[in-house]
Amino acid sequence: MSDPAQNPANGPAVENLGPAEVKAGLDDGSILLVDVREPKETDLERIPGSVLVPLVGFDPAALPDPEGKRVVFSCRSGRRSVTASQLAQNAGLPYDAHLAGGILAWKAAGYDTESG
Repeated sequence: MSDPAQNPANGPAVENLGPAEVKAGLDDGSILLVDVREPKETDLERIPGSVLVPLVGFDPAALPDPEGKRVVFSCRSGRRSVTASQLAQNAGLPYDAHLAGGILAWKAAGYDTESG
């Protein structure tokens, strides 16, 4: 499902990854999933293994060290995750992928979420 999410004229290109690709990367340890939603959203529901770095006040320098993993951004539907990827790329980081469709696509694919 990999294809660019944005026209480079509107900002850096962001690769669309489908839920199956992201799930496989989480399972094999090759992906660090960064959820850019707000804490009130992630308290209700989140993808297991994701780390929270809200888009509000987003600072690419504050992203966790991926320790060799590919950084993939996620949100509710895929809009904020594209923005986060573009902000990271504009800061010189090579984080050019997001979960297309966000947690909504994740759930539609039948994958588990957690809360709390």
